[in-house]
Amino acid sequence: MNAATQPVGVQSPSPALSPAIPEAPAPVALAPSAPAAAPAAPAAPKAEEKPAEVKPQSVTKSLPVNYEAQKTGYWCGPAATRIAMSSKTGDLPSQTALASVLGTTENGTDHVGLVADGMNKLLGSTGAHYVAKDLSSREVSPEMTKELWDDTVRNIDDGKAMVANIVAPPGNQPPGYPSSQTIYHYVSIVGYDSEKQNVQIADPANFGGNKEYWLSLDQLTSLVQPRGYVA
Repeated sequence: MNAATQPVGVQSPSPALSPAIPEAPAPVALAPSAPAAAPAAPAAPKAEEKPAEVKPQSVTKSLPVNYEAQKTGYWCGPAATRIAMSSKTGDLPSQTALASVLGTTENGTDHVGLVADGMNKLLGSTGAHYVAKDLSSREVSPEMTKELWDDTVRNIDDGKAMVANIVAPPGNQPPGYPSSQTIYHYVSIVGYDSEKQNVQIADPANFGGNKEYWLSLDQLTSLVQPRGYVA
C-alpha cells in the first residue's frame, strides 16, 4: 500500500501544538451616543436703554444788598453803583461822594467805563474787580445774550452785583416806567433764576414803587445793548 504523499516542507499542524487562540472578548454594549446639542440660539439684542431725562435744577440766587433810592433825578449812576458795591462791602460811600468819583453831573454819568473805574478804586481792598462792556457798536445777537447771561451767573455766584446802563423806550420798559418817555438809566443786577433765565434788578429810581423786579434775559439784553454794563 502506497503511503500518501505530503507536500515537502509542509507539516500538518498538530492539534496539541497549535497555539491557543484567545477568545474574543464579549462584546460590550455601548450606550447610544447622545445627539449633539443644538447650538444655542443667539440672545435677542437688548433694547437700547435710554438715559433718564435730566431736567436742570431750578436755581435762584439773589445777593443781599443795601438798597437806597437815588437822591436826585440824575444820580442813578452813583445810586446803582452804591447798591452793587454793597454786595462786597458794608463800608459804603454816600451818593454825593460817588457822584464825585464817577464824574456825575446834571447830565448823568457819561458811560459804564467811569462806573467800572470807580468801583475798582473803591473796592480794591475786597479783591473785587470789574470790567466795563460797551455794547453800543454791536447788534443784539444770541452771542451777546449768552455773554450777558454768563457774566451775570459768574458774578452773582462770586458775590458781585453788577451795574447796567439801560435805554428803555416806550414799549420796552421795566415795570412802572413812564410809558411815554425813553428813559436813560442805571440799574443794579443782583440775582438770577436759571430755570426761567430771568435776571433780578434793583432799580434806584423806584418807579411806581418797583425798587426790585425780574426781567427776562432777552429783554435785559435789548435794554443794555445801546450802552453796556459793568461785570
